[in-house]
Amino acid sequence: MKILCVGDVVSAVGREMLFKYIDDMKYQKGVDMCIVNGENATHGRGMARSAYNELVRAGADVITMGNHTWDCKEISAIMRKEDNVIRPANYNKACPGEGSLVYTAKNGVKVGVVNLIGRTFLEYQQDSPFDKAEEEIAKLKEKTNIIIVDFHAEATSEKLAMGFFLDGKVSAVFGTHTHVQTADEMILPGGTGYITDLGMTGVSLSILGRGITPIVERFRTGMPQKFDLAAGSGQFCGCIFDIDESSGKCVGTERIFIRDKSYSE
Repeated sequence: MKILCVGDVVSAVGREMLFKYIDDMKYQKGVDMCIVNGENATHGRGMARSAYNELVRAGADVITMGNHTWDCKEISAIMRKEDNVIRPANYNKACPGEGSLVYTAKNGVKVGVVNLIGRTFLEYQQDSPFDKAEEEIAKLKEKTNIIIVDFHAEATSEKLAMGFFLDGKVSAVFGTHTHVQTADEMILPGGTGYITDLGMTGVSLSILGRGITPIVERFRTGMPQKFDLAAGSGQFCGCIFDIDESSGKCVGTERIFIRDKSYSE
C-alpha cells in the first residue's frame, strides 16, 4: 500500500495546496492513505476547527501536530471529539489528546501512526521521544504491523538517530518542523522508510511560510520584528512510502516537491 505524508501545512495557501494535489495523487499514484502535519494550518500557528475541517475535506486521513499544538485553544475540543488527530506522545500525560492511533485505510488495511517531538533546540524539554516511541509502538503492534512515525524535531542528527533507532521496528519515519525538505529519502537496512524532513506546504517564496523582509532584518540587526505570513504562489511537499502489507516493511519511497509557479513569475 502507498501512504502519502505531507509536510507542515502553513496557513490558507498550504490548505489550498492540499485541495489542489491530494485527490490527484490518490488517483494518479494509487495512494491509499494520507497523513498531514497540521500544527501550522491556522495563520501559521496551531489548528483551529475551521482549518481542521478544511484539511479533512481536502483528503487528510490522519493529522499530526508539533510544538504549536496548543496555539489554538480549540485544539483540545477537536481532540476530544475527533479520532484522527494526534499530538506528540512524549508530551506530559496530563495534556489532552493521544500520541498514537490506528486508522483503517481505504483498502481496509490498519495503519498505526505515532507522533513524537524532539528535545534538541526546542522550547520545552519533553519526555524522551525514544522511550515513548517504544511504548507507543508496543501498543500498536498488537493491532497492526504497519506503523508510521512523525518525528517533529529541529536537529537533523536527532531525526536520523530516531530513524536508525526505529529501523526494523516501524514501516516509516518522517521528520517535520524545519519546513525545508531534505533530499535523503531512503530505505534503512532493516526495512524502514525514512526522510529527515518532508518540507513545507505553503507559500513558496517565503522564509518558512513567513514574509522575507522582517526575518532578514531580524537576523541582520538583531531587533524584534513582526513575522507576518507570506503571500504568493504555493508549494506542496511530502513523501510517498510504499509499504508491503504482509511484512510491514517499506519497499519504495517517492519524495514529492511541487512548486505552483516558477520564481520568475
